[in-house]
Amino acid sequence: MTPGSGDAALHLAWQALLALFGWAGLVAVAVCLFRTLWEFLGRGVRGVWRSLGPWQAGRLDPRLAGVGGPEPAEPAYWWRQSWADAASAGRDGMRTLWRAFTDPWLDRTVRNLFRGRRPGGRWVRVPLGRFLLATLIAPGTAAGALIGAVLATVLLGWALLVFALLLGVVWLGWAAGVPLLRGAERGWALLRGLRVACPHPGCYAPVPLAVHRCPGCPARHAELRPGRYGALWHVCGCGRRLPATRLTGRGKLSALCPHCEQALPAAVATTRVVHTPLVGGTSSGKTMLMAAMVEGLHAWARDGALRVEYATVADRSAHTGVNQQLTRSGWAHATTGGPPRALMLTVARGRRRRLLYLYDPMGESVSDAERVRTQRYLAHADGVVLVADVLADPTVRARLGPADTERAERARPSAQGPRTTYERLTGELAALTGRRRRLPVAAVVTKRDVLDQLTSLPVPGDGRIDDWLGDIGLGALVRSLGHDFRTARYWAVSAHAATGTGPLESEQRRAAEPLLWLLAASGLRAGPLTGRAGAGAGRVPRPRRPETGTEADREGGYRPA
Repeated sequence: MTPGSGDAALHLAWQALLALFGWAGLVAVAVCLFRTLWEFLGRGVRGVWRSLGPWQAGRLDPRLAGVGGPEPAEPAYWWRQSWADAASAGRDGMRTLWRAFTDPWLDRTVRNLFRGRRPGGRWVRVPLGRFLLATLIAPGTAAGALIGAVLATVLLGWALLVFALLLGVVWLGWAAGVPLLRGAERGWALLRGLRVACPHPGCYAPVPLAVHRCPGCPARHAELRPGRYGALWHVCGCGRRLPATRLTGRGKLSALCPHCEQALPAAVATTRVVHTPLVGGTSSGKTMLMAAMVEGLHAWARDGALRVEYATVADRSAHTGVNQQLTRSGWAHATTGGPPRALMLTVARGRRRRLLYLYDPMGESVSDAERVRTQRYLAHADGVVLVADVLADPTVRARLGPADTERAERARPSAQGPRTTYERLTGELAALTGRRRRLPVAAVVTKRDVLDQLTSLPVPGDGRIDDWLGDIGLGALVRSLGHDFRTARYWAVSAHAATGTGPLESEQRRAAEPLLWLLAASGLRAGPLTGRAGAGAGRVPRPRRPETGTEADREGGYRPA
């Protein structure tokens, strides 16, 4: 063989090899474009779709974390589960695609072709046919299947990437919605002056977020607000959907104090609370005065000027019990039992409504500074009712004649005069609230029915009670109240004439005026009612919105004038 013939044979072999490669390429392109690309892509998409299920209700999904931890609620889908579903769907789609490439294409179709069999495994009897399948069809089919799998993987990967980007946009929108909803709810609460505090003895703690009970099971939810368990709704472990904001109806659920786990009134979630302690010595007439005040509010309600309701059944029962006691004996027993539970009433005039907390502490609680310091409800006070039993003041008692002294003794005067009560209260009140100079004080002289019978003292009358206090020797108390508080107003009330058997409605309305005056300071339009029953002089304080940003503001302060 000559060198020229060897080169020609080599050249011919290269041409044959290139022809085989070219033919295999054509077969591969045909197999890829007309079969494998779309088959693999379709199987991958179906794998992704099936993995996003289950699409049948009631079927278990092992990817779900379930309810666990301190909050008995299912985490929101967009918080974490959406990413778990997307990752598992993408992973299962890719696995389905490459599983289709290996079986049936590589393990059956291509293997059968290389063995000289048809794709389905049927044996080709003609040797030439087996040779052609193995040399001309099998390599191109294998290459076409591989190229189709690679291209399908790239296309499916791009689709999954776009899906992940869209999911990220949705997640960011959901994540941004949570602080926006919280901020809107907080802003709405600040605008309406909502400052929730526990009314129960020994607690009195601020309640920024109450514990809510599920209506369908005993579960208690301490995080029922926009967050990782849902933006607008939470799903309890029992499957019940619960509103997570005031806008969606969270206030309709039963609420508990997170500190003492006792029930809170239903109106506390949507109504501004006005904390009003009655401060006075033992036997100064606080309990009778509070009963008269409540009856006075109901008297205004019967006249159509107000709408008054008890916040809870327990409040109705407590007030009914005091009224029955006053009807039987004409006197109310001294308050005992440690820190007081607030008597709660909702008072509305027009479209505005307030939740009134009335505290009737023991007289001994203001007998010294140390005991005053333990009265933590004073930290939430929006105004103070100073119950003044002037018959207990030594200066006033010294001016009484023998007959008047006997009448004063029958009236059971307090062991502590109003000046002493005020002196022991004022310093600790400033320390507890940090805003005494921004509080209004309603000074109520009690036992007016007895004072009207005394001949040794001028009659209080319907004039300025502060001037009358100065005339009987308590001018220093009036000056102190005017100096230490934002504004002060004075009344003289006979709680005995406003309660018990045959109460006088005019005296009931007079007794309610101090509360209406303090409610007017909170923005309730009750100012016109504070002078219609013969109250003392003084101006109605301008309504103040709670300030923001300081500790005193969080306790419910007033803006300075």
